[in-house]
Amino acid sequence: MAVDSILSSPLGPPACEKDAKALQFIEEMTRNADSVQEHVLAEILTRNAETEYLKGFNLDGAADRETFKSKVPIVTYEDLQPLIQRIANGDRSPILSSHPVSEFLTSSGTSAGERKLMPTIKEELDRRQLLYSLLMPVMNLYVKGLDKGKGLYFLFIKSETKTPGGLLARPVLTSYYKSDHFKTRPYDPYNVYTSPNEAILCPDSFQSMYTQMLCGLYQREQVLRVGAVFASGLLRAIRFLQLNWQQLTDDIRTGSLNPKVTDKAIRECMTRIVRPDPELADFIAKECSTEHWEGIITRIWPNTKYLDVIVTGAMAQYIPTLDYYSGGLPKACTMYASSECYFGLNLNPMCRPSEVSYTIMPNMAYFEFLPHEPKSTGPTRGSTPRLVDLADVEIGKEYELVITTYAGLCRYRVGDILRVTGFHNLAPQFQFVRRKNVLLSIDSDKTDEAELQAAMENASKLLSKFNTSVVEYTSYADTKTIPGHYVIYWELLTKDSSNSPSNQVLDQCCLAMEESLNSVYRQCRVADNSIGPLEIRVVRNGTFEELMDYAISRGASINQYKVPRCVSFTPIMELLDSRVVSTHFSPSLPQWSPERRR
Repeated sequence: MAVDSILSSPLGPPACEKDAKALQFIEEMTRNADSVQEHVLAEILTRNAETEYLKGFNLDGAADRETFKSKVPIVTYEDLQPLIQRIANGDRSPILSSHPVSEFLTSSGTSAGERKLMPTIKEELDRRQLLYSLLMPVMNLYVKGLDKGKGLYFLFIKSETKTPGGLLARPVLTSYYKSDHFKTRPYDPYNVYTSPNEAILCPDSFQSMYTQMLCGLYQREQVLRVGAVFASGLLRAIRFLQLNWQQLTDDIRTGSLNPKVTDKAIRECMTRIVRPDPELADFIAKECSTEHWEGIITRIWPNTKYLDVIVTGAMAQYIPTLDYYSGGLPKACTMYASSECYFGLNLNPMCRPSEVSYTIMPNMAYFEFLPHEPKSTGPTRGSTPRLVDLADVEIGKEYELVITTYAGLCRYRVGDILRVTGFHNLAPQFQFVRRKNVLLSIDSDKTDEAELQAAMENASKLLSKFNTSVVEYTSYADTKTIPGHYVIYWELLTKDSSNSPSNQVLDQCCLAMEESLNSVYRQCRVADNSIGPLEIRVVRNGTFEELMDYAISRGASINQYKVPRCVSFTPIMELLDSRVVSTHFSPSLPQWSPERRR
C-alpha cells in the first residue's frame, strides 16, 4: 500500500515511517471492521466465560454473536452496581472479568450524584495508549512542522481514593498520566509538551496550573498548539492568567518561583527552566494589562497553529469565547472517549466543530447500537431489543451506544446518542449528538441538553449587536413557584461596557429561549398555564469558575469536569443565587397553536 494513499489529505504523505505504520493500522482496522468486531467479541466471551456474570446466562462456552445477543441482556450502571460494589469491597473472585480488576475509573458524575465506578484491567492502558498513538500521525497530515515546536497543554491529575477493598478509584486521565505509559513515554518530536511531568502530576490544582502557565510563557515562541481536554479547561487557564499575570511576570523578571508553589518535585525541576528575563516580563505585562483580551492566545503564543480541545456536544457553547481569545484559530477535536471505554478518533481533525465526526476503531471493544427515536423512552426494563452491529448502522440515523469491554462490561448502555455521518472504509463515523438524559421538566414537557443548547444559542444572538456573549450557563427546573418555571443562569462577557445589553434586551432573550423550545413546553406555557415564564439570572464574572472549584473540592477531576447543564444540588444553587446581579423574565407568551392531526 502506498503510504500517501492511506488517508485522503490535501497535504501529502505521512510525516515519517512511524506515522505511516500508524495510518496503515487505521486502514487495516477500518477495512475489516466487521471481522475485527467478531474477533473482539469472541475473545472477550472466551476469556470471561467463567466469570460469575456470564455464567449466569448459560452461554455454555458459546462465543458467537447470535448466542450472545439472544442470552445476554442490555444493562445500565444501576443494573451492575451491586456486582461492582462487591468488587470495590474486596471480592477478588472473577465476577465481571477473568483478569483481576486493577482499579476503578470514576466518571465525571453529576452535580449531586455519586460518581460511577468503572472496573478496568491493566491491559486497558495498552489499548488506550494505542489510540493515543494514532492521533498525531493523523494530525501531521493536516498540519505541517509540528516537530519544530511544542504543545502547551493544561493537563491535571486528581489525587485518587481507595475503595473499602483497597482498589484505587480515580479519573481515567489521572490513571493514564500516572502510568508508566505516560511518565516514561519515549521522546517523540511531534508530541513534546511545555509542561514538565512534575507539574502535570502535582495534585494541587493551583501549583500545577501556575507551573504549567509559567513554563508556557517562558517557551512562548516554541508553542505551536494550545490545548486542554475540554474547552472549559482551556478557558479556565485563560482566566487563571487574567488573575495571576502580575505574579507570573514578577517570577519571569527575577528568575524566581512563586513561594505558593511548594511542591518539592516542581521546585527542583523548575530550577532548570526559570531564569531572569525582564524583556519577556515586560511583554507579558503589556499584553495582560490591557482591558481587552481579544486574541490573547495568539498575541502571547504567536506561532499557535490550532487549539486542541473538545468542543462537540455541550462544549459547543464555548466556541465563541474561544474564538474571541484565539482570534478564530482552528479547533481540533481529536478523539472520542469515556471512563468506560475509548471509542475512536477524528480522521479530519481540522474540520469545523459543527462537522466533527469520530471514526469508531473496531479493536477497542465490541460495539452495538440501539436505534434511537427522539420521542421514544427506549426499551422497557427486561426487554432485549434488536441492536445493530457496527458495520450495519445507517447514515443519517441516530443510535444509543452500547459496549462490551474486555474489563467485563457486557452490553452496557453508555448513554451517548450518536448520529451516523458516513463511513471510513467499512467503519462508521459518528457525530456526538448529546447525552440521553433529559435535563429539564416541569409538567409533561421534556427538554434535553441539545434543545437547551439550541435555545441558548438562539437567544444569545440578541446580544451580538452589543458585543456580548454567553460565557457559561446552567439551568434548573424551579418547582417552588406555582406554576414552576425554567431558570437559566448566564455568565456574560461584555467586550464594551459602554454598550452593554439593557434589561429589556435580556427580557427578550428569555422569550427567545421559550420560542426555541418544543411544542409541548409552549403548550404548557400558553394553553395549560402549567409552566411559568422562563427566567434568566445573570451572575457576576467568575461564578462558574467558583462552581468548578466547588466541584473539585468535592472530588471532581479538573480534566473531566464539565459544567452541569442542569443543577439541583442545594449548595450549588445557593452559590449561584448568591452571585446573581440581575434577573429577567419572559415578557410575553411564546407562540403556540394546536397541532392539527388527520
